[in-house]
Amino acid sequence: MEGISHRMVKVNGIDMHIAEKGQGPVVLLLHGFPELWYSWRHQILALSSLGYRAVAPDLRGYGDTEAPPSSSSYSCLQIVGDLSGLIDHLGVEQVFQSTRLSN
Repeated sequence: MEGISHRMVKVNGIDMHIAEKGQGPVVLLLHGFPELWYSWRHQILALSSLGYRAVAPDLRGYGDTEAPPSSSSYSCLQIVGDLSGLIDHLGVEQVFQSTRLSN
């Protein structure tokens, strides 16, 4: 979709799918239940055109990101660990963050 790149990154012991586009400060776009990175496709294009690097992961257990079988693998601490690992992997000190909640 219009230059959005996709790749897998290893974070917090899982393989995470991310969609990204652009250069500049990182905006981390987080989906809600039951969505995917795709929910942010229009915002990724808009933000990248404004000089941002828009990054939208499929969170743990969603889309192409690994889904560990144990329910204990889905605690808030695990999710935060995934996102912290992603930020480290991106090589940045901070990100702008946006969350999309389903109605």
